[in-house]
Amino acid sequence: MKIGIVCYPTHGGSGVVASELAIGLANRGHEVHIISYATPFRLRSFHQQIYVHEVNVATYPLFKYPPYALGLATKLVELVEEYGIELIHAHYAIPHATSAYLAKQILRDHTIKTITTLHGTDITLVGTDQSFHRVIKFTIEESDAVTAVSHYLRQRTIDEFSIQKEIHVIPNFIDTLRCKNNKDACLKTTYAPNNEPILVHASNFRPVKRVGDVTRIFAEVRKQMAAKLIFIGDGPERLFVQQLARELQVQKDVIFLGEQDQMEPLLHCTDLFLLPSEQESFGLAALEAMACGVPVVGTSVGGLPEVVEHGVSGFLAPVGEIREMANYAISLLSDPKKHEAFRVAARRRVMDLYEAQSIIPQYEALYRSLL
Repeated sequence: MKIGIVCYPTHGGSGVVASELAIGLANRGHEVHIISYATPFRLRSFHQQIYVHEVNVATYPLFKYPPYALGLATKLVELVEEYGIELIHAHYAIPHATSAYLAKQILRDHTIKTITTLHGTDITLVGTDQSFHRVIKFTIEESDAVTAVSHYLRQRTIDEFSIQKEIHVIPNFIDTLRCKNNKDACLKTTYAPNNEPILVHASNFRPVKRVGDVTRIFAEVRKQMAAKLIFIGDGPERLFVQQLARELQVQKDVIFLGEQDQMEPLLHCTDLFLLPSEQESFGLAALEAMACGVPVVGTSVGGLPEVVEHGVSGFLAPVGEIREMANYAISLLSDPKKHEAFRVAARRRVMDLYEAQSIIPQYEALYRSLL
């Protein structure tokens, strides 16, 4: 098949999943065209059968904002005509699904199929903005097929937009070989000279991730044992977290690594992943941690309970329950036998339910059913 995948190139979950899907499809013999405003970070190296097309939008004094959605639609039309793309897979509703719909109308070719994959904030945050609500509902209903990354997100979409159209649940996935291949890439004593437990959090530091809670949980853990906390990522709340760490007097044990293209090498150095988010439609960062055998302590919100099995591969608590999450963390880090059991269970859960080799064929089957 000749497949066009539209995605954001950033470190967010939708861009990661779209890139990994492209790699998996290309490895299975399909011709994949990535369309974005920059090369996704997971696709910066060469991959056979993957073509990357950047969308360039001209700026004119007349435009207050460059019309990216129109530039994207025009690019899709050009690529369909030049390469014979049969199917456009839009990851994230705005503006990708809208641009895909517009391109199809311009082409006046009903053999071109469009698929929209909903990832989370396009429904739970952007979708609740009334200025986008109608257009999101329209493009979902006009897509030839719609998928959501969790059962929670599927139901949230139905409730939020009164969608009658079938929404297929195809969960996020991970290539578990990446963890295995990076097993010896990190030296733990680099970050924990005395072999202290290392807790880690990765996100875009937006308020919904509650990175302040990550710091407060760690401060509670530090009252009971020596430990280190590593932050991966960057965003609007980084300065706040740095100040909070100073106020809680744990700044010497908190390490900021900034954005990282690959988390797997570092995850082999860590002992626990913290994800106390206010909303998580799936929790891809938790899945990446579990794939490397790192248990998760997080919140029982959204799709996260579908990923983390409470009391087996991690622990979940209500949003804001810092003391409870800290106690869960301490119970794991202070009991090596229990911690090892959770490590094994975390990786096994990913292997059983979220391995790329079992998820990518579900997308293939959906494509074929449309074509």
